[in-house]
Amino acid sequence: MGTDLLLPVVVLFAVLVAGVYLVQVFDGIVASALSGIPARDHWLAPLRRGAWLWLQQDITTEHPDALNWRLAPMVYFTLAALGMAVIPWAGQVVAADLSTGIVLWGSVEALATVVIFLHGWSANAVFPLLGAYRYVALGLSYILISMFVLIGVALPAESLKITYVVLSQQELWNVVRQPLGLPLFLIVGLGIAFWGPLNFADSADLAGGTAAEVSGPHRLLWTVARSAMLVAFSAVAAATFLGGWLGPWLPGLVWMVLKMLLVLAALLLLGRVLARPAPERFLTFAWVVLLPLAFLDLVWAGLEAL
Repeated sequence: MGTDLLLPVVVLFAVLVAGVYLVQVFDGIVASALSGIPARDHWLAPLRRGAWLWLQQDITTEHPDALNWRLAPMVYFTLAALGMAVIPWAGQVVAADLSTGIVLWGSVEALATVVIFLHGWSANAVFPLLGAYRYVALGLSYILISMFVLIGVALPAESLKITYVVLSQQELWNVVRQPLGLPLFLIVGLGIAFWGPLNFADSADLAGGTAAEVSGPHRLLWTVARSAMLVAFSAVAAATFLGGWLGPWLPGLVWMVLKMLLVLAALLLLGRVLARPAPERFLTFAWVVLLPLAFLDLVWAGLEAL
């Protein structure tokens, strides 16, 4: 690995690992603040719970598809890392500065749907399978909304390269230029990571859904993978809507990380304050309301570009 690639890769994995930890810390702080129940050791609680899960017995169901069941958490985490690889953390600090970075991120979202389905299907149990099919029923709406919104931010840059998307925001950030884009993308983030009110894959009404039959290290890895996907969404949102590394006084890398943490905090807060809709009602809402709004955002971006 060349020295020009070593720094971006180190930054990527450092941000990803630290982000996974901060997801658990921030989520605990938000939950404690909203509930009014004081909690101690927010910074140590994720480490204690992780150690407890790692030492738990790892149970298995009868005749699972063992390969897919074991690989699903690792593949989901890998998809989050691949998605972050196209994110520029500063002018030249990007692991894979692809000319089709937006397309690669779209493929990450599509493959995430497949991996989540395999995680539930491979357990060979009722509740995981129900969680898997429920998620697939919603997954297409998430992907379409995301693609309309991200094509909208690519139009001012006249490129699918995320570095150029960031540079196109030197005069005006996309969150101001396209006000519908970021709220819609945050909803997609909660959906793809099945977090908070949009946790339809592993929800309590299905006794844990795709994760109903997992414990021990498997559950720990699945939790880490979900947190990593939330971090990846935050990084994409910071780069495409909040100007990425652009900002005065501070180094570009610092600006990018601060903006990513701001989006991450917003996602975790939304995950705690938004009411959980019924899956069938949200599916209707996604197709009837959110998808037309995403198309309107794209038309708005196209008119502005013209």
